[in-house]
Amino acid sequence: MRSLLGVLAVSGAMLTVPLAAQTSADHDSHHPDPKPTAAATPMSEGEVGKVDKSAGKVTIKHGPLQNLDMPAMTMVFRVKDLAMLDRLKEGDKIRFSAEKIGGTLTVTEIQTSK
Repeated sequence: MRSLLGVLAVSGAMLTVPLAAQTSADHDSHHPDPKPTAAATPMSEGEVGKVDKSAGKVTIKHGPLQNLDMPAMTMVFRVKDLAMLDRLKEGDKIRFSAEKIGGTLTVTEIQTSK
């Protein structure tokens, strides 16, 4: 009887280890850790100087670009989506976001001011 109790105790202990590991894995698969979200790129103010649809570029006279640590100046940007250029014309006052994508300064969002 004593050996049977010993076998049952050892068997019970062996069963609880995999069950505990499985429970932990199941919990992780059903409740994944939240992924960090990227902070929104701040909007800057500017004025459209030139729109070059064929090259996918826009010239903007802009204020400081905080996220790019860039002072106010006039420069040419690529646009992330060519459709952005359809809404722009020279002299438009805009608010826009720009990021460095693949080493190129790119407008990722643009809004014309009313």
